[in-house]
Amino acid sequence: MNTPNIARETILNAFQFRHATKEFDATKTISNEDIDFILKTANLSPSSFGFEPWHFIVVQNKELRELLKPVAWGAPLKLDTASHFVLGLSMKAPMVKHDADYIMHMMKDVKQLPADVIEIYSKFYREFQERDFDLDTDKKLFDWSSKQTYIALGNMMTSAALVGIDSCPIEGFHQEKAEALLQEKFGVDTTKYGLSFMVAFGYRKAAPEFAKSRRNFEDVVSWK
Repeated sequence: MNTPNIARETILNAFQFRHATKEFDATKTISNEDIDFILKTANLSPSSFGFEPWHFIVVQNKELRELLKPVAWGAPLKLDTASHFVLGLSMKAPMVKHDADYIMHMMKDVKQLPADVIEIYSKFYREFQERDFDLDTDKKLFDWSSKQTYIALGNMMTSAALVGIDSCPIEGFHQEKAEALLQEKFGVDTTKYGLSFMVAFGYRKAAPEFAKSRRNFEDVVSWK
């Protein structure tokens, strides 16, 4: 593995290029190679304890996209024009609670930790949930999972921008209705997964109407 050597200017240019694209050019399609690259950056994203509490559904079926429109008020134009449309799911309590089967699977089968290390890791994870972050309800555990899934979202949008692909993150949806639809039509077990966000990828139809605006750098960073 080589040490990355990407010019800082190249990276900052990608951040300047990226904007929440409201309408995509429906005639342009992202290549399989490029969308795989974007999704792999989600797969390689960091997460708390390395437990990867996420799943991503790429919705290319037009009928399923139509079904999403009534429950996602912020998405219809993107659903019509985006090359690729992704649902970001986060694991709920039955998957991420300290004694969940999935957590043991991650430690034993994915990370392949020795038994003594699993015992120590399990203790740390339980104390993290019960003492450090007070993750004592299903809602708190889902919100914790969502925080991890948002790391993957940021990485996908940045990696897309680095190769000239546009994106738009979407929280404009009715969570309860959307999850009912995911269970009925997408085969998602909503006792285990909840919907954290939607994100569209493609190529902008027109240049942004407004220049990127941000607070002054000095207002958001302080040194002590």
